[in-house]
Order: sequence, then structure tokens, then C-alpha cells
Amino acid sequence: MNAGELLTRATIWSALLGYAWGAALLSSARSSERRLVAARMAWTLGCVFFVAHFFCAFHFYHHWSHADAYTETARQTEEMTGHHSGSGLYLNYLFGLVWIILVAWWWLAPVRFVAQSGWSLALWNGFALFMIFNGTVVFGKGPVQWFGGAICVGLAVLWWRQRRGRAFSTSYR
Repeated sequence: MNAGELLTRATIWSALLGYAWGAALLSSARSSERRLVAARMAWTLGCVFFVAHFFCAFHFYHHWSHADAYTETARQTEEMTGHHSGSGLYLNYLFGLVWIILVAWWWLAPVRFVAQSGWSLALWNGFALFMIFNGTVVFGKGPVQWFGGAICVGLAVLWWRQRRGRAFSTSYR
């Protein structure tokens, strides 16, 4: 494995761990200001690593070409599903953009972020789980499938146990 491949893989796994850790802490934080702060930090670091992964992938694999990234995504999608489409690349762009917006919101208005409706957070987490599952279990190979599957199952069980509609405490700064 060359340095570019190592950096690209390390940044996505760091991003996934940051997301999972932050989501787990947020889900169980309730009124714990300390957990909310730790969750925000984990999510922020995860998001930073996701952006770093994006740059590594475009630099080391796609030579800063959207067309190359789209073509490679279409090739991989056809290999896995039989359907030739690079539209998954746009889902990755959307995922990154939404995550950046959510992290910025959490830093700029933490009380409002934590007080958001359960549905909006569930929608985001559902989208994130879909992306993680596809990126690791569907398109991954080897141990990455098991690790990604474990993250997905762990988060799904955690959210299922939290019961729908419970609001988070807004008592933190």
C-alpha cells in the first residue's frame, strides 16, 4: 500500500469513527453538557477527516478531475449492481456538504442544534447510515465490510433503543 492509499483509507476510517462516536454520544447525552461537548468535538473531527478524505481521494485517485471520479464511481456501481451510474458521487458531495453545515450549526448555535426535532436528526442519521453501509458493506472488500457492518448495526441498535421523539436537553452552552 502506497502513502496515498494509506492516507485516503486512514482519513475515511477516522471520519467514520468520529461520526459514529459523536452520534453515539449525542444519542445518549440527554442533559449531560460534558457528553454534548464531547459529541460535538467527535463529530467535528469526523467531519474534518471526511473533508481530508475527499481531498486525498481527489488528489491520489482522481487527479483533481470530477469526470474521472464520476467515471470510476459509475464503473464500480456497474460492477456491483449492473447499473452504470456515477450518481453516487453526487450523494457523497451532498453528504459532505450537509455534514459541514450541521457541524457549523452545532458550533454557532449549540442550543438550537441540540433542540432540533427528532425527525430532522433521524433523517440525517438515516442518510449517514445509508452512506456508511453502501461505502463499507456494499462497495467495501474484506475486513472493511465487517467493520462497517458493525458500525451500522451498533448505531441502528442504539437509535432503536432511544425511542423516537425524545428531545435532547437544551441546557448546554
